Order: sequence, then structure tokens, then C-alpha cells
Amino acid sequence: MTRPASKERYFDDDAMIRRVHREQTVALCGGRSLLLMAAHPVAFEGFFMSTGSLDEPYERLRRAGLVLDTIAWGPRPRADAMLKRVRAMHRAASGEIPHAAGPFPAGTPYRADDPELLFWILASLVDSALLVYERCVRSLDDAEREAYWQDYRVIGKCFGIPYKAMPRTIDDFDDYMARMLASDELHVTPQARELGIQIVLNPPVPLALRPVVELANQVTVGWLPPRIRKMYGLRWDPARAVALRGGAEYAKRVVVPLLPDRLRLVPSARQAAAA
Repeated sequence: MTRPASKERYFDDDAMIRRVHREQTVALCGGRSLLLMAAHPVAFEGFFMSTGSLDEPYERLRRAGLVLDTIAWGPRPRADAMLKRVRAMHRAASGEIPHAAGPFPAGTPYRADDPELLFWILASLVDSALLVYERCVRSLDDAEREAYWQDYRVIGKCFGIPYKAMPRTIDDFDDYMARMLASDELHVTPQARELGIQIVLNPPVPLALRPVVELANQVTVGWLPPRIRKMYGLRWDPARAVALRGGAEYAKRVVVPLLPDRLRLVPSARQAAAA
């Protein structure tokens, strides 16, 4: 059952959405999320191309992260003001895909406020965040996974997705993801492949941060569903798989539990704890 939001904030400190996304480590899910989103050719046109997100991708990603952060931790009026602008932008973005892609013929219409497309964007975030959290921070029991999903249903509603258009339970969500990942709806176009790899795997960062980018890239490539990884033309091998699995287990058992809050938690979580 979806919990109602309060008048002051959408979530309190006990919400699973906060407990998961307070961890800096969960930011490693970002690249995987974006490549999953772009693997749906209609969503790629509707959200990445038609909204101008690729004109200044890193600034737009920063703003998208700020909206989600404000929904999770900020005052509800501020979040609602941000959401109003986002939903207006989505309403204004529509068109037709220019080339045939997978099962979608050229001329297939899209709207950025289409609940089905919006939900794929949301689902990519949820699936990736849960995967990274459980592999790098700690495992969640069934009740915690369910609570996290119910919190995300609130977020989906914030972006204009009706509750009836979203899976009711976390088990229903898992079934949806399994169906989508096996379906022919996902098809990486040449443009999505080129731009996705450039933006996600080769961001412009100072030389000192390249090791962090390489770590994030190993997570992104290694934990992509194999079929999607193949669509992007990304290579992976058993040796790297073993190294990634071992590194994640070490982080989960040793590194993350010993990190001080100033390194482990995102700024919004630290501010909420200090208030």
C-alpha cells in the first residue's frame, strides 16, 4: 500500500527511500540507469533527444538529481515547484521517432509525459539503485524491498504516473523488469550507443578523478544485463566479473560499515541528521 505524503515533506527519516539513497555508494547506479533508459528507442527520443538533455547532459543530470534529492529530503512546497517545471517540460516534448528501431517503425509517436515511457525511466532508476545498494551496502529483506518500492510509487506519482500504471508490489515490479529485459521493445540505436557510451563512460573529469570514473565504469558495464551490454557493444570477461564481485563484497563487509558519515552519507542525509 502506498503511504500518503505529509503536507511538509514527502518522506520522513524512516522511509526506505531515504535509507537507501543516503548512501554515497548508491550513486554508482547512475551510469547503469542511464544506459537502461536509453535502451528503449522511444524513450531515448522522448527523454534524451526531444527535451534537449544531450545539449548539456551533465548539467541536466545534475538538475534531475537535485529534483529527486528535494523530493526525498526537502520541503514539499519546494519539491512541488520543481516538479511543476519538469512536468511542463515533459508536456511540451512530443514528436515521432525518425528511424525504425527494433519493433518500432519510423514515425512512431512519442510524448515525454506518456506514463508508459515515464515508467521505464523510473524503473531503470529503481532496478539499478536496488542492485547497487544490495551488492555494495547491505541486503534488504522482503519487507524493506516492498517499502522501498512503495516509496518510489509516490515518486512516480509526483512525476505524473498514475498509481494504476505502476506495478502494485515489488514482486510485480520484478516481473515487469524481467519481461522488459527479455522483450524486443529494448533496442539500442546507433545514436543511443554512441552518445550513451560517450556521456556515461567518458565524462570530462580532471585526471585525478579518472580512477573514480574507471570504478564507476566497471560497475556500469559489469552489472548491465548481459543482453543490454551486448547491444551497446561493451565487452566483459570472467576475470573482471570475479574482480567486481569480490570488490563489491569487500565494500559491503569492510569499507562501507567503517566509513565516517561525512564520507558515507550524501549531504542531504547529513543535514537531516543534524537538524
